[in-house]
Amino acid sequence: MRYNHIFGPVPSRRLGLSLGVDLVCHKTCTLDCIYCECGPTTNLTLERKEYVPFDEVQAELSHYFENHPDPDYVTFSGSGEPTLSPDIGKVIAFIKEKRAKIRVAVLTNATLLSDPVVRTDLSRADLVMPSLDAVTPETFKKINRPAGQLEIHEVIDGLNAFAGSFQGELWLEVFILPGINDAKAELEILGKIIRDISPARVQLNTLDRPGAVTGLKPASKQDLDRVAGIIDAGNVEIIARVKDLASGDHISDDQMEAMVMETIHRRPCTVEDLTAALNLEKGKLEILIKQLILENKVESVLQKRGMFYQTIKDPRN
Repeated sequence: MRYNHIFGPVPSRRLGLSLGVDLVCHKTCTLDCIYCECGPTTNLTLERKEYVPFDEVQAELSHYFENHPDPDYVTFSGSGEPTLSPDIGKVIAFIKEKRAKIRVAVLTNATLLSDPVVRTDLSRADLVMPSLDAVTPETFKKINRPAGQLEIHEVIDGLNAFAGSFQGELWLEVFILPGINDAKAELEILGKIIRDISPARVQLNTLDRPGAVTGLKPASKQDLDRVAGIIDAGNVEIIARVKDLASGDHISDDQMEAMVMETIHRRPCTVEDLTAALNLEKGKLEILIKQLILENKVESVLQKRGMFYQTIKDPRN
């Protein structure tokens, strides 16, 4: 069975072996973040509706559970903002019914948490990982470029409401871009808001692959240490990359191609990125990438950190 709405599982920097679930069409989101590794938002919206059929997602998950070992997590992420789907609560319930021991994670930009229905939909997740990159209207518009009339105070209010009711674990991610959202005054306000939300973890991230806007610079380790000091939340960590996962030598050529195409469809990667993320042999990956370029499935883009590879078109079409 070829999966259209689930992908992986792939080694995750934070979640171990993670099976992804994508409930929206590429690229549907409430934000058009300048740093997004999935590229510019083509459907900027606040409308919750069924972007992909629930029955198809349910069928793919059933097939996966019946034919593969259980992953560590099922993670809602992918092509945009997963809470835009009104089916996310039903899919979480289905996973818990079929595989109660598998943990469920939701990666969200937190923009819809002000909606009580969304908060209820996420209530059965084990881990919710919202992001908060700005706390002032000017910075919010500059880095996140929201849909419609969405205001940052709504996002913060929604985060506070969700944190006050959610029984699972909450990890807050903050994406730092030097010169854009790392001013001391902004970070001091952010620190106070974070202490009010009181997440289990605060994870600082920065640019590692090409974003939606060219010319962006990643924060250095020194930059992130400075940010952590100003936030002063006591539970701040700098996210590390995945290393030393189990061998992937048993993976077939077809499986390797599917894993690579699913990964670079969502975000451009170097060969080194793919080696680390998918735990595949570098030599085999280089041969595969060359073949995919010859087949006009993949193209290369030279960036400061190296040669990145991305899909030319949706491999499922």
